[in-house]
Amino acid sequence: MSTIGPSPLLTLPGAVATADGRTAWHYGGPLKEQKAAMETGALFDRSDRDVISVTGEARLTWLHSLSTQHLTGLKPHEGTETLILSPTGRVEHHANVYDDGATTWLDTEPGYGEPLLKYLELMKFRTEVDIRDESADWALFTFTGIARAEDDAPVVQPVPIAKFASKDLLAVPTSVYPGGPFQETDGWTRRTDALGVPTFDVLVRRGRLAEAAEAAGTFAGTWAWNALRVAAKLPAFGTDTDEKTVPHEVPHWLAAAVHLDKGCYRGQETVAKVHHLGQPPRRLVMLHLDGTDEHPPAHGTPITLDGKEVGTIGTAVQHYELGQIALAEVKRSAVANEDVRLITGDQAASL
Repeated sequence: MSTIGPSPLLTLPGAVATADGRTAWHYGGPLKEQKAAMETGALFDRSDRDVISVTGEARLTWLHSLSTQHLTGLKPHEGTETLILSPTGRVEHHANVYDDGATTWLDTEPGYGEPLLKYLELMKFRTEVDIRDESADWALFTFTGIARAEDDAPVVQPVPIAKFASKDLLAVPTSVYPGGPFQETDGWTRRTDALGVPTFDVLVRRGRLAEAAEAAGTFAGTWAWNALRVAAKLPAFGTDTDEKTVPHEVPHWLAAAVHLDKGCYRGQETVAKVHHLGQPPRRLVMLHLDGTDEHPPAHGTPITLDGKEVGTIGTAVQHYELGQIALAEVKRSAVANEDVRLITGDQAASL
């Protein structure tokens, strides 16, 4: 993938860079930034995300055949999410999706675009599609705020019960994020409401990122983004999941990225078996930490129950209202009791 340099938004007053120096960790007030994002609105610089474009008339049919989502039902100027699984049903790739009528755009967590691009190239065969790394030329940001009355709201279908009837599932994406052109640019906007308030992703040409962000009243850093997505139980692929993760362990993905009746994709058998006949071995949960250590536990810190390891910490962060919280994949049996008391590092953790 293309090498992405520091964001121009790092020149804003108060900006403190993330460890990789590409975007802002915060702009001087990480807790205030969270509060503003949830109450009045804020802009998150997510220009470190990898971006891939797929063009060609067969693009949606082809992507539909490879992934968990019903992409042939995606209309122009709509977005959704999808997964690509291993033959045994493990999650190998996650992407947010948007189709503008001529191009299907995929954006991934930083660093995970290259393996997805390689996989797509490998699976192209004779299909007439063109796949490109767009990360050097296009940048994503997200903002929260007040939705206009005329704005369509995103729709996420409820997960069907086991043994559901096929006729009960529509042949459309399980999540539909409405969108459209962004102002007077060749970019686009996609409404996800991912943080529990009106939430919009915007893709613009990288050279116009600073100009497009000018109207923002409050800028919020990666710290604030992570805190709010953890509170919303929104996982970051590769940070809150691992090579063993199956879709049923992640409630958001099961609802927003998996169509349980589309069939014909790699790993489908595992998805069907878990849904109809059993339970996943783990659950992605949000933990409340007691805060006895002022620093949230590091990624990968073991989680124990009665001295036995039952999971590891994914993202742990200080939230402006909830205190220290974390996402973690934990053995299902360990969190069967909602009153369970877990230990991670020097802290107690509860559901």
